[in-house]
Amino acid sequence: MSLRSVILSSVGASATLFGSLIQTHAQHDPPATRVAPVTDEYHGIKVTEDYRWLEDAQSDEVREWTRDQNEFTRKYLSSLSGTDQLRQKISALMSAETVTYGELHWKNGNLFAIKRQPPKQQPFLVVMPDAFSPNTERLIVDPNTFSEQGIVAIDWFEPSPDGKLVAVSLSSAGSEAGDVYVFNTETGRQEFEVVPRVNTGTAGGDLAWAADGKGFFYTRHPRDGERPAADLNFYQQAWFHKLGTPLESDVYELGADFPRIAEIEFELHEPSGQLLLTVQNGDGGQFAHYLRSPEGSWRQFSRFDDSVIQATFGSADYLFAMTRENAPRGQLIRIDTTTLNVADAPTVVAQGDDTIVNTFYHAAPSLVATDSRLYVLYQQGGPSTIKVFDHSGTPVPGLKQPAVASISGMCRLPGDDILFQSESFVSPAEILQFSADKQMTARTPLSSESPASFDDVEVRREYAVSADGTRIPVNIMIPGSARSPGPHPCIVYGYGGYGINLTPRFSVSRRALFDAGIIYVVANLRGGGEFGEDWHRQGMLTRKQNVFDDFAAACRYMIQQGYTSSEKLATMGGSNGGLLMGATLTQNPQLMKCVVSYVGIYDMLRVELSPNGSFNIPEFGTVADPDQFRALRAYSPIHNVRHGTPYPAVMFLTGENDPRVDPMQSRKMTAQLQASTSSSSPILLRTSADAGHGGDTPLAEQIEQNVDVYSFLINQLGAQQPNDGRPDAETR
Repeated sequence: MSLRSVILSSVGASATLFGSLIQTHAQHDPPATRVAPVTDEYHGIKVTEDYRWLEDAQSDEVREWTRDQNEFTRKYLSSLSGTDQLRQKISALMSAETVTYGELHWKNGNLFAIKRQPPKQQPFLVVMPDAFSPNTERLIVDPNTFSEQGIVAIDWFEPSPDGKLVAVSLSSAGSEAGDVYVFNTETGRQEFEVVPRVNTGTAGGDLAWAADGKGFFYTRHPRDGERPAADLNFYQQAWFHKLGTPLESDVYELGADFPRIAEIEFELHEPSGQLLLTVQNGDGGQFAHYLRSPEGSWRQFSRFDDSVIQATFGSADYLFAMTRENAPRGQLIRIDTTTLNVADAPTVVAQGDDTIVNTFYHAAPSLVATDSRLYVLYQQGGPSTIKVFDHSGTPVPGLKQPAVASISGMCRLPGDDILFQSESFVSPAEILQFSADKQMTARTPLSSESPASFDDVEVRREYAVSADGTRIPVNIMIPGSARSPGPHPCIVYGYGGYGINLTPRFSVSRRALFDAGIIYVVANLRGGGEFGEDWHRQGMLTRKQNVFDDFAAACRYMIQQGYTSSEKLATMGGSNGGLLMGATLTQNPQLMKCVVSYVGIYDMLRVELSPNGSFNIPEFGTVADPDQFRALRAYSPIHNVRHGTPYPAVMFLTGENDPRVDPMQSRKMTAQLQASTSSSSPILLRTSADAGHGGDTPLAEQIEQNVDVYSFLINQLGAQQPNDGRPDAETR
């Protein structure tokens, strides 16, 4: 059957499919969970929990408990009629042979890119002459050939200065524990030795080639025996490896005095051989910067408390740096590489109404300096845009870009040209090339196409008012079938943390929700970076409650405006957004009908003890501080579950190898809710084997997750496909 036939036949069956999914199903008792109270004392306050034993992932009892929970969840989901048809529809959307390119790198006449091409399970690495010649692309590394299950993934890659070699971090089963392999870009063959443990799921990792291409600087984590087992994913340092030499000969460069939760990124200035090193003090923390001369001497030019956030080379003679010193939305200064005097560095771009985006990951930079121009990515409360300046800070007009979109992925090309990516809630990523000489922006063949139309979906941007009067943007996606007076089924999604911006993003699987008549909402909450560092700080540490108030306000707004009702409202979030889900359902259990929470944090008193926990202290705080402990205890979801409360239906999802949020968080929260709820609504836990935090999940598992989540949502919300004959998912 053709793709078009599969999708259109699914649409034709939608009235039957979604109608059958809303049948009532009695909640059977979940698997029994042993109660074993443990009491801790914090600052004179005793706190007791019943399920500490679920933290031990290596315990046979915990493994059996997890299997039982998966079986319980599977039994419930299997009882929903129409799941096979829904799977067919989602598979057709997500497995369509539509190509997506990203993470573009230009090196010496070669354009490197990560290519996603269903039905392949994982993205792979290709190279081509330019963005207009994908028909001549050459495969370099395909991780799908390393595992039949599709569990080997590319974490990141870095081409050598001459483009003849590429270093690739590869990891398995969602662990993000990456070893670096070097491949010949002409033949695709692996060459030289493997450098282990360059990347971890906690501190991440990075690499920068030496200017002569004979070796590279890399992030080294402790090896076995160098530190206690609990510290092996911490204490990241910068080392140098010369190709063709034993690892024992690698040379230490910098980092012995870095904090335990250091996270390092490099940038090489190829013409001069200077190396920029940025170190972050944990997730969402502060930054320090160092410059290495070609001769090998290091100089520090900013410290963690200096408010210098990120930097990039403008030339061999100066750096551009984004600072928040008296400028919470960011301003740009120019630092002389001879003196490295930040205090006297001139401001070249003053703070404006928009916010300079802070991206620590160099493959998605927010500052790109070309021969004579500086491209700067700005956040506008959700949507983003590129502004262009010359190296003295004078604005340069001419760059045309889509309005109300998410702009990202800037890639420097020769001269003053760049590539960049644009997408929206209803249109997939376009790869655009800007020619500075011609003052022209052109769509390249690397742009993606959607296998289904989203033309019927209207996007509105409205504002809710939070508890303290703060206006909270809500981005509302309304399918054609939900234009009539409500209430309609509705999903509200949120995150609100780490200064991360929720920008317009496209999801082809969302078409299945729209075909069910479901309204989809993305809320821009405090804790994010949509309006600058002040917006972030209002939702972190002891002010985290603002995030939960903002989200509740967004949900209530949708109800008050008649879009939906509590009986037709679902909430959804993941990771830090999973914490948001936990806090929302414990603080406002009557607000929504159901909750979907991915890889979330629920025990705020013990999260810092997990392998990745310390990296979160700058954002959440620590129980060691009395004031921060009280704030954490006040909203910690697992400590605010109340026995006898009628909680909404909940589906928790986690990956058994998640290196960022320990799966024990989902296990403990599931047990606590199952034991406490007085309603018949299901409390489900879905644990994925050979999966982690989500980024490296094989395509087949992504499809199955969406089938399960969408079945759960459609059932709980009573969603049905209107029988109006409109081909919502018609292929283009």
